[in-house]
Amino acid sequence: QVQVVESGGGSVQAGGSLRLSCTVSTSSSGYAYSRSCMAWFRQASGKEREGIAAIYTGGGTTYYNDSAKDRFTISQDNAKRTLYLQINSLKPEDTAMYYCAADYGPSDVCGRSFFSADFRWWGQGTQVTVSS
Repeated sequence: QVQVVESGGGSVQAGGSLRLSCTVSTSSSGYAYSRSCMAWFRQASGKEREGIAAIYTGGGTTYYNDSAKDRFTISQDNAKRTLYLQINSLKPEDTAMYYCAADYGPSDVCGRSFFSADFRWWGQGTQVTVSS
């Protein structure tokens, strides 16, 4: 079993920044964080979930939704089994629940998983609220 837990959300003013974190724990011998696909998604109230970015932890290959390339940066730390999402120049329309997702690699599968939003494990989400 793989557990995914997000943190770092909160209420911020427009123009500010946030860094979200996602920690992964597992008792499964078949899953290795250092060779996994990790991603961030978000879902605003009344809207469909949308992908933000993904990263293959085995080599660092990243995938971004075109709309996220300017203000969002995905990164991760293998030693800490932690995924990050840096969000800059926050806008009210960034208000949403942000979810972390995890799955097996490799890199080419990671890209397909991200763009099809097909991940085995999901966190409960962390709320980001941006006020104008």
